[in-house]
Amino acid sequence: MPAPEPLLPSCLQPRRVILFSGHMIDAPGRAEPRFPPALAPAAAARIAEALDRLEAGPLDLGLTQGAAGGDLLFAEAAQARALPLLFLQPFGEDEFIARSVRPVSAGEQWVARYRAVAARLASPPHAMPPAPAAAADNPFERCNRWLLDTALACGGERVWLLCLWDGRRGDGAGGTAHMVEEVSRHRGHVLHIDTRELRPHDPAGSPPLPD
Repeated sequence: MPAPEPLLPSCLQPRRVILFSGHMIDAPGRAEPRFPPALAPAAAARIAEALDRLEAGPLDLGLTQGAAGGDLLFAEAAQARALPLLFLQPFGEDEFIARSVRPVSAGEQWVARYRAVAARLASPPHAMPPAPAAAADNPFERCNRWLLDTALACGGERVWLLCLWDGRRGDGAGGTAHMVEEVSRHRGHVLHIDTRELRPHDPAGSPPLPD
């Protein structure tokens, strides 16, 4: 199922588009930990350092969904640097919160953080148009493709994909691996923060900026 048309108006030409893709905080009782809550401070520090090294600010644009975990850590860091931010989401906001914010560990705290970020957005979160009823569809993958197409509409060389990711492949079209490949194919730039290398209370060691 194709993604919706890119959201950005043709007149908008940010200096950089910083597209974020990252793991959600683990749900309670997750069998194989991927991004446990204890790693959130280290991840936040890595994201903040990456934005500082990019000198991200008002001339740029940030894009993400806004899920609990990496997305919201990125959004908080973006707003702290006056980086304009758009939330593109696979559902209406209430359903998105129910499916992508509240279910994680300490979910109500993440809901409060989400609402604080959303209240400061220049425009409300944008819900993706629904797919036709008869179509086989993964709305999260389709929304990631929507985010990717929106970023690339500004010109591939302007795009910086910042991903908080364990490096595992096989997540299909619209997954992080696919986004990394597509950004690279369009001459964009990729900054990978590997969750397997994060340690609690150890924010050092951000990934180098590519040439």
